[in-house]
Amino acid sequence: MDEKRKARSTPAVLMEIIKEEGLLAPYRGWFPVISSLCCSNFVYFYTFNSLKSLWLKGTAPTTGKDLTIGFIAGIVNVLVTTPLWVVNTRLKLQGAKFRSDDIKPTTYTGISDAFQKILQQEGVLSLWNGTLPSLLLVFNPAIQFMFYEGLKRQLLRQQAELSSFQVFVIGAIAKAIATAVTYPLQTVQSVLRAFRIFGSLQRS
Repeated sequence: MDEKRKARSTPAVLMEIIKEEGLLAPYRGWFPVISSLCCSNFVYFYTFNSLKSLWLKGTAPTTGKDLTIGFIAGIVNVLVTTPLWVVNTRLKLQGAKFRSDDIKPTTYTGISDAFQKILQQEGVLSLWNGTLPSLLLVFNPAIQFMFYEGLKRQLLRQQAELSSFQVFVIGAIAKAIATAVTYPLQTVQSVLRAFRIFGSLQRS
């Protein structure tokens, strides 16, 4: 977004931000992020488990069913929580120092104020900016839960229950596989979100 920033590597940009904006600058917008993550995970897990209990009632779970349920739960999650992530992104950018004069950051006093101003100044549909690239990434949790449930079923055939360590390991493996498979989509999403945010900041 800020083309005039010379630093390119993550450590260099991080040190540059701390030097220019203070030690707490990297934590800017942490509360909206935590709030968004809590809501997002609640919506996803609630939808996933509800669909699983309804669809698989009396039938054996399969890899295909796990993937489909995860995909549907991901779509519901994106449609419900995208407004939170739009507000979250705006709040994270608030107070940042940009080198480009074309970027004019907005000023909000909090989450509710951000919602109100976005609705008044940009319209209700702007709260769903970036929905399309986010929908592409519903494959990430869908693939993650497909592998997680599959690995869990394999282990449960050999033992009565899983230990906390085993749950942690298969969860980590499933997430690593999902991230590796969908990483190109995450790159596309980042680029599209950057353009959308850049445009919204310019209009503000």
